Amino acid sequence: METRTIAVTGASGLIGTALCKSLRDDGCRVLELVRREVKDPEREVYWKPSAGEIDASRLEGVDGVVHLAGVNIADKRWTPEFKQKIVDSRVQGTELLAGAIAALADKPRVLVQASAIGYYGDRGDAVMTEESSAGDDFLAKTCVLWEASSKAAWEAGVRVAQLRIGVVMSPEGGALKELLPKFNLGGGATLGDGKQWMSWVALPDVVGALRFCLDNEGVHGAVNGAAPGAVTNREFTKTLAGVLSRPALLTLPKFAVRAMFGEMGDALLLSSTRVAPTRLEEAGYRFKHPELEPALRALLEK
Repeated sequence: METRTIAVTGASGLIGTALCKSLRDDGCRVLELVRREVKDPEREVYWKPSAGEIDASRLEGVDGVVHLAGVNIADKRWTPEFKQKIVDSRVQGTELLAGAIAALADKPRVLVQASAIGYYGDRGDAVMTEESSAGDDFLAKTCVLWEASSKAAWEAGVRVAQLRIGVVMSPEGGALKELLPKFNLGGGATLGDGKQWMSWVALPDVVGALRFCLDNEGVHGAVNGAAPGAVTNREFTKTLAGVLSRPALLTLPKFAVRAMFGEMGDALLLSSTRVAPTRLEEAGYRFKHPELEPALRALLEK
């Protein structure tokens, strides 16, 4: 069987690290796009989106590209400068990569681009499918720009799938890693009224969904990458505390969340986004971890 070559941006992040390992374990050749000087030409390709630089010739003939790069939106409080960095890190990188792909003589068959469920904004109890409209807050507007930035690739005939990723569950990074020390000390808290929906996804299913999008010719356009078992914040708090056998009796009022985190707190902690992975499931993807409690137990088992 011929070895596939997959290029990956954001390869050093939580999702990228897990994806690259999965691909290599299955015999794929992985090219990681790096912003520093290339140390291993067999595994690395130089690019620097902020400067518009990419060694595009190294992408000639690759079978697929997975684009995960972008500044972590939860890295710091959202100042105007950091918000611009969030947008630029996504739009500049995607435009550069899509343009480079479009100009290749031997183009990849597919570009799988990360997006986020932030596309939908704060939507209460309504269930969001891929057909749902975009929200109107900062994250929603960012996701709209982000997804539109791959235009050059699909106009050049490359299949583009955009995985709108939910809140990633992994003890190795992201929200769960941040919460575990607090919950282990009995400091787990419901945020606000706890009624806001949280669309989560276990890291193995993010990797599984990305690979499913790579491999399935019928998958293109927006694809919701969240588990079918979305929960409210109150349910999440109770479930994580239960899995850890710890109490979670505290409540952090909305005003306190906003005082601590500003606009980021509203967008990431208090907004309600209930997402259904309609296209993934209709295309035949089966979640390894569809429900929260067994997912957390599997992720946290020693």
